[in-house]
Amino acid sequence: MIFVRDKGRMCNNILQYGHLYAWGREHGRQTVSMRFSYKYQWFHICHTRYHNFLTYVVAKYAAKWHLLPVADFGLDAPASDYDAQEKRLLSHRHVVAEGWYARWYDLFLKYKSEIVALFQFDAAVCRNPNRLLASLPEGGLRVGLHIRRGDYRRWYGGRYYYTDEQYIKVLSSYLATLSPSPLTLFVCGNDPELDEDAFRRAFPGATVLFPKGNPAEDLYLLSRCDRLIGAPSTFSLVASMYRDVPLYWIESADAAPVDADFGHFDQMFQQIK
Repeated sequence: MIFVRDKGRMCNNILQYGHLYAWGREHGRQTVSMRFSYKYQWFHICHTRYHNFLTYVVAKYAAKWHLLPVADFGLDAPASDYDAQEKRLLSHRHVVAEGWYARWYDLFLKYKSEIVALFQFDAAVCRNPNRLLASLPEGGLRVGLHIRRGDYRRWYGGRYYYTDEQYIKVLSSYLATLSPSPLTLFVCGNDPELDEDAFRRAFPGATVLFPKGNPAEDLYLLSRCDRLIGAPSTFSLVASMYRDVPLYWIESADAAPVDADFGHFDQMFQQIK
């Protein structure tokens, strides 16, 4: 058994586990996510065998007390040690695997459909977003804007920390290249001080919605959009994974994206830092 553990946020954990799940499938090894054994209880994987709090506790303390070996693919692990970590995974019946750089892109894509199935949303997660979607006019364009602030004030020196005005400017530039009718904008994010009126004023001809769901509800809703725009983030990336929704990451506040600038999960997940 490979016990997968890591820190970080929900969608980081989904991607990291996806890589190790794919590696395990390729090598005939079973995996269990320690993170989804007790946290983020919104997905199918949380109800599968071994995914429970007891598994989390046993694996955590077995590793802490050096009863289980650990394969470390973390930031501080030297690149030259990567093969050694893989050998550790292969040579032990039970092992803990951790670290953001456990990555096997080809294997992830090979088993992508299984990974997506594991992280399908529970019915309770879909209930409120589906009611909202059902209330909207059919047709038109649904654009999801993911606002990421919070820790982005410091991450990469604040490079991707954008104001409401900057998000509005980029979104306006893109929508000016289209003539969708009707247009629905879903604005999801982690900033309680978001200026909702500024977005409504900027897009008077659109239905502008601020769902304010829990993280899984927002992720599900974004996954049901036709286009996704946001600062580089694994949250919008994972949202695009479910239905291969075209995604544009804002690398510059002065960007003026067009449809040709949007990418897809299968390529973009290989670009994350």
